[in-house]
Amino acid sequence: MLTRQQKLTLVPWAFVGIWSTGFIGAKYAVPYMEPFSVLFLRMLLTLLVFAALLFWRKPKWCSVNQAGHQMVVGFLVHACYLGGVFVAIDWALPAGITSLIMGIQPLLTALIGWLWISERLHKIQWCGLLLGFMGVLLVVSQNGAQNTDVAGWDAWMAAIIALCAISIGTLYQKRFGGGVDLMVGAFYQYLVTAVVMALLAWQFDSGEVIWSWPLFGAVLWMVLALSVTAILLFLVMIREGEASKVVSYFYLVPPLTALEAWLLFDETLNIYALCGIGVTVVGVYLTVKRRV
Repeated sequence: MLTRQQKLTLVPWAFVGIWSTGFIGAKYAVPYMEPFSVLFLRMLLTLLVFAALLFWRKPKWCSVNQAGHQMVVGFLVHACYLGGVFVAIDWALPAGITSLIMGIQPLLTALIGWLWISERLHKIQWCGLLLGFMGVLLVVSQNGAQNTDVAGWDAWMAAIIALCAISIGTLYQKRFGGGVDLMVGAFYQYLVTAVVMALLAWQFDSGEVIWSWPLFGAVLWMVLALSVTAILLFLVMIREGEASKVVSYFYLVPPLTALEAWLLFDETLNIYALCGIGVTVVGVYLTVKRRV
């Protein structure tokens, strides 16, 4: 029987494995349904799942003030981040470049955390963050640097907004999200996200949908695996650890996504990308290892 500490040790690896499939799910879904419509359907179904879980568990609901904080987190971590990533890819920014921009997140989060909530990292951990970013750069440069001239400034801005939103949202949750049941907090986060996505879909999407089995499968995976399981794991990680260490695991997402794309879509994965994966793993290890 695993102890609580052993279970917590497994949480980041489970999170990375699931979260890395986000780009794969988007790649399957976007050809059949416009990005804001996909995200609105995803949030609506996720709310139904959490409503059923809350009805079954009957946890203690949070105060109005706490609910407001959770809605801010939802707006940043889900609405702005997911919306920005989906739109950037839909507006022709290559997935590899989008991953690279998101790869700046651990460094940006560590910097903001140092300035905002006085999180301190040792020199070896700063080295780990920089090394991890170099590994991500090496991985995505092998299959994502082409055709960047196709994307306009609006696609780049969407990706940058997503980067800033999830970095600030992670720290906001760490500072103001304590004492809230994880499922209750997630429900409020997805509630505000569903409203935002409904407004964006109504304003920008045409409503055209090509119903297909790949679309059904992608949406189902994004709801149950990403929006429910991965987000709950992410919230556990934030609650139990320093934000800068938590987000360092995001460095592992682009390399793992590259492996999945190689397996599923026969995308290139050469020796440089494999070396980048190794460098990334070392960087993450240096960031999260315990100091004795």
